[in-house]
Amino acid sequence: MSIEISAIAKPKRSVWAAIKNGISGRCPNCGKGHLFKGYLKVQDSCSECGESFHHHRADDAPPYITMAIVGHLVVGGIFHLESSYQFEPMIHLYWRIAKRLMLSQGLLRPIKGMIVGVQWANYLHGFDPNFTAATDMQ
Repeated sequence: MSIEISAIAKPKRSVWAAIKNGISGRCPNCGKGHLFKGYLKVQDSCSECGESFHHHRADDAPPYITMAIVGHLVVGGIFHLESSYQFEPMIHLYWRIAKRLMLSQGLLRPIKGMIVGVQWANYLHGFDPNFTAATDMQ
C-alpha cells in the first residue's frame, strides 16, 4: 500500500523577517500581532492575521541556546576579571549571580521567539498547510 503525497508549491517565506519578528515578540507572519501571551507562553493564534501558533515545537531549544550564550559570556567575564582585577570573593560571587540571572531572563524570550519564527518560515511541524499525520510518518 503506497501513500501518495501531492507536492503543492508553497510560497517562500523570509527567514530573516520571521526571526526579526520572533525576537521582538511579534507574529512571524504579519509582524503586528503578539506572539506571546505571557513571559514564555505562546499565543494559540495571532490576533491580527489569524496565523496558528499552537503547534510550534520550541521545546528545550531556547533554554539550551540561552545556557550556551550565557555560559560563554560569564566564563569569559570571569577569566577577564580574574586576570585584570583583584575583587573580594563575595563581591565577585554576587556580581556573577546577578549577571547570570539578568542575561538568562533577558535572552530566553527573544530566543524562543526566534525559534518559533524559524519554524514558521521553514514550514516546520504544523506550520506547513499540507502537514498531515500520513506525511509525518514517511
